[in-house]
Amino acid sequence: MRQPATQIIRNPVLPGSHPDPSVLRVGDDFYLATSTFEWHPGVRLHHSRDLVNWRPLGGVLDTARLLDLTGCPDSGGVWAPNLTYADGLFHLVYSNVSTYAGGFTDSPNHLTTAPSIHGPWSDPVPLHARGFDASLFHDGPDSWLLNLVHDWRPGHGGSAGLEATRYDRSARRPVGDPVRIVLPPQAGWIEGPNLCRHAGWYYLLTADGGTGYDHQVTVARSRTLTGPFERDPHGALITARRHPDLALQKAGHGSLVETAKGQWYLAYLVARPEGRRGPCVLGRETALAPVTWTGDGWPRVPTGLPALEVPAPDLVAGDGDADGDADSEVTRTEAGEADGFDRPVLGPQWSTLRRPATSDWISLTARPSHLRLHGGRSPQSLIGPSLVGRRVTSADGAFEATMEYRPRSFQHLAGITAYYNTRNWYFLHVTADDEGRTVLRVAGSDRGVLSVNEADGISPDGIHRLRLGLDLQGPVLRFRYATDGGWRPVGPPLDATVLSDEHAEEFEDGRIRALGFTGAFVGMWAWDLTGGGLPADFDEAAWHAVR
Repeated sequence: MRQPATQIIRNPVLPGSHPDPSVLRVGDDFYLATSTFEWHPGVRLHHSRDLVNWRPLGGVLDTARLLDLTGCPDSGGVWAPNLTYADGLFHLVYSNVSTYAGGFTDSPNHLTTAPSIHGPWSDPVPLHARGFDASLFHDGPDSWLLNLVHDWRPGHGGSAGLEATRYDRSARRPVGDPVRIVLPPQAGWIEGPNLCRHAGWYYLLTADGGTGYDHQVTVARSRTLTGPFERDPHGALITARRHPDLALQKAGHGSLVETAKGQWYLAYLVARPEGRRGPCVLGRETALAPVTWTGDGWPRVPTGLPALEVPAPDLVAGDGDADGDADSEVTRTEAGEADGFDRPVLGPQWSTLRRPATSDWISLTARPSHLRLHGGRSPQSLIGPSLVGRRVTSADGAFEATMEYRPRSFQHLAGITAYYNTRNWYFLHVTADDEGRTVLRVAGSDRGVLSVNEADGISPDGIHRLRLGLDLQGPVLRFRYATDGGWRPVGPPLDATVLSDEHAEEFEDGRIRALGFTGAFVGMWAWDLTGGGLPADFDEAAWHAVR
């Protein structure tokens, strides 16, 4: 029996690293697509019938055919995907950013389509690499590709504005030359363009002010698709830039969706810092806000500020999607369930670093009810890591996993990690010392500076099956382990803010060296620095969010 929908949307609706949301309604179904950067599978999808409860569908780009992240830099890869629907097909536009440092941004854009949200997804169509944050707008029989035009030249600010290129859906290719979008005077650096049409106007939503605490969603409108556009005189549609004490910060990068009953909502990204505009370990998350239209045709978010709770639309909660799967709240399914690895494929909560979960390095069948990881390359390598992780969704939480492992030398390491990128991570691991004895140690990297305290290594006395755990309590991280008895601490308290977006950002002589877009992950990691792929077996892995 269908029940009335919950009346409150609690933000963020997608906690943990789910930035740059692209929202879409097809019939009674809502979908959200979010950025995934250097993590496979690329472009995470979530499904809802009421905008309150969201079910993870996993990633779209789950093979190297669809997405090759070999050599992808930290926070490169998939930026700002765009999901639309036309001609009975889902259209997904995405980038694969291979360079962003030193003033250059190599961002080839691709398009894949599918008759169902579950696929199969077509071979990617190359679009262009003139700029990033590409989105597709369907205007009746016509389609247009919008994007920021990146300008590498020193002194030009990195942006040459926005452009639109006609896209032929039947031929599956761009046609003609790009047309510059005429923006309001002094528009400056704007990105994340998303178009919608309402009441005879073209509305252009853009992300302004960068991706930090000055982030905002702005709106401009025009009677023609390429402008000239006029900016809303009221100011930003939503922002927290002048409100540093709000729980939700960095509000920006939005897209609009209309319900079947004519109610409008904005999907946008937010962040929850540690302290007043402090570091954001959770990364950038997805939130929703109701939108109304003024008498003179401008969209408005109540107060114009991000809110932890907003009214839900007047809809009936769904019975599931076309496959009959019932929706369940994402904060429950992704935050509170242990995974015993009883299925032949990884669940939708898991991601793998820079490569798909292929049988040459990962197996869920070699040993029943276990995840087997064959040791991969070093943490500095952009090729061949063996890391399976999930997003940290709460400032307070715990991750645990059971591991069996028999290292043969100090070049064999396996355990659990709290991970941000190649330069910022913590690793509770089992390895062997110079005498071949098994030891349990903590290693770390802070902006590329490695540390490992060999003197504090713990010998588990030949026990090869261990329960490993970590606890996050705001800015503090602690590791622990257990054999057959209770939990015991390992190592000192650690600075969890090393795993934040802000700490990951690095500049050299005013130019970007490293970006921080991904948020923190926890998971299972195996190294074999001999190249032999020594395996580790994991069981009963779980992330438990406290708040």
